[in-house]
This record gives sequence, structure tokens and C-alpha cells, in this order.
Amino acid sequence: MYQKEKQEILDVALKLDKYELIALSGGNVSMRLPDGNILITPSGMIYDEMVADDILLVDRAGNVLEGGRSKSVDTVALCYIYAHMMTVGAVIHTHQPYATGLGLVYDQIDCDLTTIANATKGHVHVAPFSSAASQDMGEKVVQYIGDATAVVLRNHGVVAVGKDLHEALYSAVYLEEGAKTLYIAHSVGGQMAKMTPEQVQEAVEVFKRYGQKKIE
Repeated sequence: MYQKEKQEILDVALKLDKYELIALSGGNVSMRLPDGNILITPSGMIYDEMVADDILLVDRAGNVLEGGRSKSVDTVALCYIYAHMMTVGAVIHTHQPYATGLGLVYDQIDCDLTTIANATKGHVHVAPFSSAASQDMGEKVVQYIGDATAVVLRNHGVVAVGKDLHEALYSAVYLEEGAKTLYIAHSVGGQMAKMTPEQVQEAVEVFKRYGQKKIE
């Protein structure tokens, strides 16, 4: 079942590897289905050795409905996120180094780049430490993400969300691109050029018109 959706998840996971947001088997990719069940990458498998049939189907409580692999250890956290963020259709968890690194020092990744505004819709908060593979991890995401599409988990990584895999992927990738630029700026020192709230909102609105639209 859901072969098309499983392949979409695998394709996104391979893109995370390509853009160096994960290494080997780190992180996970998941998608909410129309019936409320969830497709999720399995635990501890290297992504470029994975096939679509390795993707697991779980119910809202995280019970495996289809698939022969062990489910992700973060399933409990992901189920919590889906249960408490009803507009979220996809969740990507990474260990991307630049955004995670800034989260070790700052309580927020400020939205001072149009790229970050485009993809995350504003400042990205840093959540306090939570144990990996726990419901607390999901609770911290829900509590700290606010109106953005990403949150940094201190000492751990990033969770990016979206209405679909496309939006979640853009959030994760462009957050990392922005974090690299901010890292350079902080390393150089001096006065940071800040974006105003109006400029941030304009960048958010512009991105809504970005890309190709399907003609019916």
C-alpha cells in the first residue's frame, strides 16, 4: 500500500543526505495520510541502502500496521506532533550541523535573511534539551515551534514541518543555508544587519508565490 507516498518519503530522505542535513541513518522523514495513519522511515537504516518497501505504516498511536522493519525510535515524539499540530502533513527530523550548532549558543535563530523568512516563516526558536526518542521531544517541538515551520532541539538537531513533504523539506534545507550565512556573520563580528518585522512578512508573502503552479 501507498507505494507512491513511500517513494516520495525515500526521495526526500535522499535529498537530506545530498544537502548534508543528515549522515548515514540519522534523523527521519514522515508523512500523515488522509486517514490519519503515518508513514515513517525505519530505525537505523542508511538512506541510500533503503527501498520504498522499508518505509513503515503506523497508526496514530505508533503501532506498526505495515512493514517488516523496526520503527523509528522517534515514533512516539512524531505521533505527539501530529496529534497536536493538525495542519502539519509532514515532519522531517535532522541533525543538520549549522542550525544545531547555533542552537548550542543562542535561544533563537533570528530571521535576518530572506531565505529563512521564505522557508521557516520567521524566527526559529531553540527548545530546551529533551531526551531523544521520547514524548518529551515531541512536546518541546509543539511548545516552542510557534508560527514557524522549524524548531531547533538543543543538543540534538532540528525538526521541520509543513503541510506536505515539499514545504517541510524547504524549511529544513533553507534553514541550514541561512544558518551557514549567519555563522559567517557572527564569526566576523560587528553590527548585524537586522530585518524589520515588515521585511520579514514581505519575504514570507513573496515565497507563497514562488515556484510553478499546476494548471488545472
